Amino acid sequence: MKFRFFTALILAGMLASAATHAGTLTEIRFGVDMTNPPFQMKGVDGQPQGFDVEVTQAVCAAARVRCVWVENSFDGMIPALRARKFDAIAVLGVTPARRAAIDFSDYVYHVPTRLVARSESGLLPTAASLAGKRVGVQQGTIQEAYARAHWANAGVNVVPYADQNEIYSDLATGRLDAMFAMSVAMQRGFLSTPQGKGFGFVGSYVDDEKIFSRGTAYGIRQGDEDLKKVLDAAIAQINRDGTFDRLQRKYFGDIDLHVK
Repeated sequence: MKFRFFTALILAGMLASAATHAGTLTEIRFGVDMTNPPFQMKGVDGQPQGFDVEVTQAVCAAARVRCVWVENSFDGMIPALRARKFDAIAVLGVTPARRAAIDFSDYVYHVPTRLVARSESGLLPTAASLAGKRVGVQQGTIQEAYARAHWANAGVNVVPYADQNEIYSDLATGRLDAMFAMSVAMQRGFLSTPQGKGFGFVGSYVDDEKIFSRGTAYGIRQGDEDLKKVLDAAIAQINRDGTFDRLQRKYFGDIDLHVK
């Protein structure tokens, strides 16, 4: 009982502090890349939609500010943030290399990385298995960084794309042998669609603590402590009131994206 009381007290203090900062904010401009379903994409009406978008809208609602979407290519997100094109990146993996350039909010969620290929291909996410093969990755992602660090020098043709949907198309038509990305993105955006028939996850999860992140977070400019306090309090709020769990179930069913 005492633990619950002190937890509630701490959260109330966070929200009160954030409210002071949010009182000076009316909107937060988020950099988004609308080519990465089901996380960030455009609806038939041309408006942003997807898991990241809905989570960020919930964060804005908790912080009592308006979300503003600023489209930008993923590989140019950090330079655009530092150039003040927007206030925060929604969202990206927290890595040591990125921490050297920008700051981050608290974690929002975590998605493991896997390789997808034709189910009967026999391919595995190793340099030896993929030698001579063409593997599609999205430009600027930690998946591209891993593929270049571990596979490119071993004869794997790492093919970068600006648009994740183009990777799906090229894999389906045989211009790629495999793709390497966040598992739930490929499950929802490709494997669960008619285009993904005959394909599947091959091998186990891929990890490298020096490249992959423990989770994703909002990227912010270094030293922007006011915005960090607002975002951290709002993230805590949507986890406490069940909003994050509801959105997680809506998009991914029983898959648990909480950062452990």
